[in-house]
Amino acid sequence: MNATVAVCPMGHGRDDRKSAQLAADNSQPVEGSTVIRNFAAARDILRSPKVRQAGAGAPDADLDNPGDISFFFLDGELHRKRRAAVAGLFAPKTIVTRHRAVMDRTMDGIVARLQRQGSAKLDELSWTMAVDVAADIIGLTNSDSSEALAQRVKSVLDSSMERKPGALNKLIFTIRTMLRVGRFWKHDLSPAIEARKKAPQDDVITALINDKASKKGMLMECLSYGGAGMMTTREFIVMCAWHMFEKPELRQRFLHGPEEDQFAILEEILRLEPVASFVHRRAAESIEGGANLDEGEIAAISIRDANVDEAIAGACPFELDPDRGKRMKVVGAYMSFGDGPHRCPGAQVALHETRVFLERLFRLPGIRLLKEPAISWNPHIQGYELRGAVVACDPA
Repeated sequence: MNATVAVCPMGHGRDDRKSAQLAADNSQPVEGSTVIRNFAAARDILRSPKVRQAGAGAPDADLDNPGDISFFFLDGELHRKRRAAVAGLFAPKTIVTRHRAVMDRTMDGIVARLQRQGSAKLDELSWTMAVDVAADIIGLTNSDSSEALAQRVKSVLDSSMERKPGALNKLIFTIRTMLRVGRFWKHDLSPAIEARKKAPQDDVITALINDKASKKGMLMECLSYGGAGMMTTREFIVMCAWHMFEKPELRQRFLHGPEEDQFAILEEILRLEPVASFVHRRAAESIEGGANLDEGEIAAISIRDANVDEAIAGACPFELDPDRGKRMKVVGAYMSFGDGPHRCPGAQVALHETRVFLERLFRLPGIRLLKEPAISWNPHIQGYELRGAVVACDPA
């Protein structure tokens, strides 16, 4: 592929996006919010000290009891302290010296499974990688097995998206969620807490114990990290693999280029295919400048629109061009990991585990895509899901 195109003589040029039409047909910002599509305005809002979290359950968070809620819902000094307590877990040095070993060990198992079976569903393989890495960071390492942990985490996260209208449905939803959370607490979180009270570790759970977090607070925090670190990474890995299976030149560049080139490819795919479509902020006071918001107004930052804003992305914004970031002097995946104090803390972890996963996968003899993924929309997270892709390789 021509990765150095700088001029699009006809409109916006080629459109390499796979999820754009689905998102255009289904994405819905918070009702009554103002949609921000301009990259500069979006960045200003996300970095402003005058905004607070909104959307994704934020209105229901009890800010009077910060110990009972996830750091995701906090702002200001409370958010900064909670985030700083675990910042080292996401540092580049920690990724190389600690998390890389988990990624390699997990990929050893994934490769062995794939070579033994001959084929497997790609989203199940990527889920295994995402769960193992996130579990180690969180401290969920005292479960009966990683497979059982993965299933229990999935059931809890799935239950949060099964709410239906009506009193009876609400009762069923509540009972089902309590049962699933109870199993997660009994078999995964409680054993991890007890183990760390005896022997503290460098992980999220130990930090929560040191902070004297309540049981509810620990559940909320661990599930928030789990949801962010597992669900989105699973989709990102599958999406990147899909693009590379479809584009042999891109795959070869990924396999034979330096790490810098590999990350540029992954970040460019994520620019075009962000898993989440919106982040929301509420103006605690009026804001003037690049974006004008009245006090109390909610801004819906359109990640997709901001990422293809030609003022920051340059020409041909819908084309997959790994050299774009260097040419436009933009570091990272644009707005895909957010910005400001709430920028995704695990961004570099996600990029590294995706790189490790894909490099090992594409070096397998005979690796091929037998079935493309089915792409669907998840209205609860306002993002896409990729299921059913089947990959195969030669036997060991």
